[in-house]
Amino acid sequence: MDFDAVLLLSFGGPEGPEQVRPFLENVTRGRNVPPERLDEVAGHYLHFGGVSPINGINRALITELQTELDVPVYFGNRNWEPYVEDTVKTMRDNGVRRAAVFTTSAWSGYSSCAQYVEDIARARVAAGSGVPELVKLRPYFDHPLFVEMFAGAIAAAADSVAAGARLVFTAHSVPVAADERCGPRLYSRQVAYAARLVAAAAGYAEYDLAWQSRSGPPQVPWLGPDVADHLAAIANAGARAVVVCPVGFVADHIEVVWDLDYELRLQAEAAGLGFARAATPNADRRFARLAADLIDELRTGRGPTRIAGPDPVPGCLASVNGTPCRPPHCAAPECG
Repeated sequence: MDFDAVLLLSFGGPEGPEQVRPFLENVTRGRNVPPERLDEVAGHYLHFGGVSPINGINRALITELQTELDVPVYFGNRNWEPYVEDTVKTMRDNGVRRAAVFTTSAWSGYSSCAQYVEDIARARVAAGSGVPELVKLRPYFDHPLFVEMFAGAIAAAADSVAAGARLVFTAHSVPVAADERCGPRLYSRQVAYAARLVAAAAGYAEYDLAWQSRSGPPQVPWLGPDVADHLAAIANAGARAVVVCPVGFVADHIEVVWDLDYELRLQAEAAGLGFARAATPNADRRFARLAADLIDELRTGRGPTRIAGPDPVPGCLASVNGTPCRPPHCAAPECG
């Protein structure tokens, strides 16, 4: 399968204070989120001047992608400019026929995979006739370069705190019901699988997995334990330092720079814990090479490049309750 373009598809983020509230309204549309909750989250963005790091990181990543690939690279977002619908129209006008779609999420599951496929389908409908074929690349949570980048980031972070620091992986929490939506605990099993691979590569026999950035009502069960609660527990158990690795994030979202770098760091300092946060891939050249390798898998028809780990690899199921798990426009293998 050949491609004449690549689309980097991401979540989006505001790039000025006046954009914060409209962006959050886009993200939460139809979810009946109370205005006071939007005000609270808006404060996180305004703490950083109303600018999310994510768009700038993605533009830098596109520069790296263009050095690795021999086709044009386009940029589209779900929730803010440049909107994916506008980008796909531009691709159509430029004569693109088939493009690989690389998303800034390594996982399966609804919000991290299937919703991006919905974004692709919506953008193609909006573009109308002559729209290019768009093929979403597979989840890449067990790709060797994904593991290598996070393992190296853990080693660098550990050098800045006391020896023997506890390693804690984090990922964005979701409602337990949402974790079942695309297969039994598909997202959480993949995060646990990746944490195991990264910990082994970084030389850690023991580690913890916690969850962060919960935003739902207290009566709705979400994935846990919450990382703040877990940090308090290990401090009470006598830990001296902690290395936090946000393995669930491939770039520095606000949930990373606020929830971890700001709030969790303050909590650690108050508890007398040394604190270091492992870097995310962001615009690392190896991240661009990872994307190029996923494209090469489809071009050559070879099997996926993976780190050997416990079997079976938690992957997409052929169907869930009779409903296809793998919608059109998705190249994820049925490996469940």
